[in-house]
Amino acid sequence: MRALYAFALKVEAVLAGTFLLLMVALIFTGGVARMLHHPLNWTIDLSTCFFAWACFLCADIAWRRGALMTIDIVPSLASPGVRRALVYANHLIIGVFLAYVIYAGAWLSWVSRARSFQGIPGVSYSWVTMSIVVGGALLLLTTVLKVRTALREDGLLGASPTSR
Repeated sequence: MRALYAFALKVEAVLAGTFLLLMVALIFTGGVARMLHHPLNWTIDLSTCFFAWACFLCADIAWRRGALMTIDIVPSLASPGVRRALVYANHLIIGVFLAYVIYAGAWLSWVSRARSFQGIPGVSYSWVTMSIVVGGALLLLTTVLKVRTALREDGLLGASPTSR
């Protein structure tokens, strides 16, 4: 199971990087084509789709690595017990929010299924809005894994993975 998860993390990182590069290449190509008086309207639509997916994938990668911006003024002044309680409260709030994001994203994907891209007729805009659902699910999974790790570190959930 760990090997499968490690493989999924690598795929996520490769996809995120690929989407970012494709987004930049498409915007550049669209700009050059427009300058040559042959606009490619579909490049903006496709780059928007890649941007949405890349944002959520990169957010999950940053959340998993602990690379998101934090403000530690209040927690740094608190006792270790209060700090730990704040971590659990923070993860609970994030989890509830992400569950709502998944629900709202699924609804948005459903209602936008008939909408197509302006420059790419026949392709549903749901490809963009599904990034909300998938990204939210990935972020929620990462949050659950962070809670599990915190519970193990506190001795509340069996042995820690490092003691095996």
